[in-house]
Amino acid sequence: MYLAEYHHHTDNSFDSQAKMKEVCEQAIKKGINEICFTEHFSVNPKAPTYGHMNFRRYFSQIKECRELFGNQLVIKAGIELCEPHLMKEKYKEALANLEIDFIMGSVHNINEEKLRTFMANKTSQEIYRNYFEEVYEMVAYADIDVIAHLDLIKRYAVESVGSYDFADYKSIIEKILRKAIERGIGIEINTSGLSNHLLNETLPSIEILHLYHSLGGTILTIGSDSHRSETVGSNQEIAIDRAKEVGFEGITVFEKRIPSKIYFE
Repeated sequence: MYLAEYHHHTDNSFDSQAKMKEVCEQAIKKGINEICFTEHFSVNPKAPTYGHMNFRRYFSQIKECRELFGNQLVIKAGIELCEPHLMKEKYKEALANLEIDFIMGSVHNINEEKLRTFMANKTSQEIYRNYFEEVYEMVAYADIDVIAHLDLIKRYAVESVGSYDFADYKSIIEKILRKAIERGIGIEINTSGLSNHLLNETLPSIEILHLYHSLGGTILTIGSDSHRSETVGSNQEIAIDRAKEVGFEGITVFEKRIPSKIYFE
């Protein structure tokens, strides 16, 4: 079984202390074949992510790790962009001439407020509806390869207002997925929710995975969204089982932003 970890953070991200070399060492120990580092990046000075990413440092580490581990582990250079549908020209300028293999897009802020702050004094319907509408805007206009943790908002909302009923938001989710397929944008199975005892499910939910597949979606990555070396590749096998259960034939990997399929055995 080919294991590709396509969502991992190191200390190049503002919220991680993981060392890239140690992540690679752990990945090799766990039998992971390929890893893509997806560091947080924003061009918006009001976002928490802003100002932390040093691309020279990042690519120097990528080069070093490829030299050290290249015969044991395929190492890809990725990025996770915060609200890439906003300030598009600044993103384009910032990413020009960088040898990036893979770009994820995520909504971590709405109206320049962190999701936890944005949720305050709002009903469940307001929280989820506004979030999914923002995700649609991202999918409609951003230059990305995959939507990161499509229903991320439930990670924060589950404690206060609970998770959401898929049926209540199926129309907007279907709109997101149809637009993604139209633009050649994929989704990920993000396993971080499996370690949240209140959620205990992937991001996105199995219902969204079924819908994406039924609409003809085929671009699928798997990632732990780990911020620590020891949790690299967490729950990969569960994610693969879910993908097979839904009907996917394999996962997608990227090189210089060109997707290729790795078929399940």
